[in-house]
Amino acid sequence: MHLVYPAVLSALLFCTGLYGVLARRNAILVLMSVELMLNAVNLNLVAFDVWLSRAAADTLHSGQALTLFTITIAAAEIGIGLAIVLAVYRNRGTSDIDRLRDAAEHPDDDPDEPDDDFGDGPDGEAAATAQAAGKAEATA
Repeated sequence: MHLVYPAVLSALLFCTGLYGVLARRNAILVLMSVELMLNAVNLNLVAFDVWLSRAAADTLHSGQALTLFTITIAAAEIGIGLAIVLAVYRNRGTSDIDRLRDAAEHPDDDPDEPDDDFGDGPDGEAAATAQAAGKAEATA
């Protein structure tokens, strides 16, 4: 078997995974696309290991050993990634990546509305005066 066949298949798998990472907005589909990219790398490692082992009679099969390590790391990554996605889904109610901006941002916050805490809105001066009076009473 030629080296071209697994290399082309690996390139197609990697490009499909890259498209999935860049185009998808669901976190689980992004994780699946990352796994597809890792499997493309594994296919390349094994194919080049077989190709290089034909040239040398006694080899260590380092490509296959690296593939085992990659599979182990990928299994740990997908376990932790799914746990994080499930925790975020339970807290936020969505796994859409565009809607998950910051852990401190609440779903009822509207970024277009100005804050009325310190002079931004019509009640800003009253809030600032009340807070200053509260600090003055606390120090007295």
